[in-house]
Amino acid sequence: MNVTVTLNGAPVTDDVTPDTTLYEFLRAHGCKSVKCGCETTNCGLCTVWLDDAPVLSCAVLAVRADGRSVTTLEGLQDQSARLARCLAEQGAEQCGFCSPGLVMNVLAFERELAGRVPADEEIRRFLAGNLCRCTGYMSQMRAIKRYLGCPDPGAWPGAAGASGPAAAGTAARPAPVPVAPAKEVPTHER
Repeated sequence: MNVTVTLNGAPVTDDVTPDTTLYEFLRAHGCKSVKCGCETTNCGLCTVWLDDAPVLSCAVLAVRADGRSVTTLEGLQDQSARLARCLAEQGAEQCGFCSPGLVMNVLAFERELAGRVPADEEIRRFLAGNLCRCTGYMSQMRAIKRYLGCPDPGAWPGAAGASGPAAAGTAARPAPVPVAPAKEVPTHER
């Protein structure tokens, strides 16, 4: 069965079996950022945009994408570069396996916010389906908040108001957030 999608702005047609997932289709067409960690829709690694909405490509049949637009991280390199820097600055870029799915969801979240600064709980809810085995999520949260322009009172001088592109409406890279040293945790509590 022939499937035609607009993949990262370019038309792609291929013959697929009825049980081919969108994940398999995308990997076969060179989209190596799309990864699969669970095959049960629990990890978020396979997140792509289908008609500009985030979906888990391991749970979508390729035939369901016929005639639609599919965007992967390969198609969002310019938009994702600043977020990638924020992740690296905050120590959230560990092994990198989960990063493409996380980045796809953060960029979708940013578009949904339309310049509004989200609360911490709203960020956590939107990104709840992204699993990472390396970071413990605190560094990811710091990076995402910095990227989205969320205020962080007390973390740096003048932090009473939001800064960054979400608040100012610009694409300027925000200054790195200073990170307090980690507290020593007694061995028996680790």
